Amino acid sequence: MSINKEGILYVVATPIGNLQDLSQRAQTILREAELIVAEDTRHSRQLLAHFAINTPMQALHEHNERQFSESLIQRLQKGTRIALISDAGTPLISDPGFQLVKLAHLAHIRVVPIPGPSALISALSVAGLPTDRFIFEGFLPSKSSARQQRLHHLAVETRTLVFFEAPHRLLDCLEDMIVIFGTQRIAVLAKELTKLFETIYSDSLEGIKDWLNAEPIRQKGEFVLVVQGALLPDKQQINPEAERIFYLLRQELPQKQAARLASQITGVSQNTLYKLGLH
Repeated sequence: MSINKEGILYVVATPIGNLQDLSQRAQTILREAELIVAEDTRHSRQLLAHFAINTPMQALHEHNERQFSESLIQRLQKGTRIALISDAGTPLISDPGFQLVKLAHLAHIRVVPIPGPSALISALSVAGLPTDRFIFEGFLPSKSSARQQRLHHLAVETRTLVFFEAPHRLLDCLEDMIVIFGTQRIAVLAKELTKLFETIYSDSLEGIKDWLNAEPIRQKGEFVLVVQGALLPDKQQINPEAERIFYLLRQELPQKQAARLASQITGVSQNTLYKLGLH
């Protein structure tokens, strides 16, 4: 089947705070599109009004995306040009739109990115933590038990970790991270990016929690939390005999049990030996 030559789905990034971040190309696409599909039309109408953009809008959100996407595909197949936007930033990054984009590809409809602001990339760029390799986890589960379970899976991840978090869950999230990652894991809290009260605060997880508690007003806003990945153990600091014992035990036992027994025998930290076995 040939690619549809007329109908185009534009995925358009919009400002995360500062309206000047809406690119000229994005403004042109939003004006020339026949329909704008927005996460919240009431919210997006304010943005469009600022730039005198009068293109018709319809809502596409988590509750109607699966059903509404099929009708949008039919319009695209007839040649309609549609722009997809979210409330802020780049669509699909912890926002609706996945079903629509997936169906567009399956229908051989052209999908065009109109790049621009992203809270994820903006936070990474100023965090001062490694950015050559990273993992984006979006929003962690709201319940502490599920959140801790997910964090346990990430405890030995060496790549930089990036999370979105709601203000009313931020302290609870930090508490769980402190329990699982340790108090001294370095992190960067990016608050209100590109807005008037933008703040970038770097400290240990414990230090960030204390900073937030010192002035409760700091707990309000929109947050991106960038967390240092687990550090690789320095082999030079591990006694060669301890390393030999660990590897001998690991041949016969699960890694966690081998690390625990080797730690009891040699006095080397169980966590250090466990991390050694991952590499």
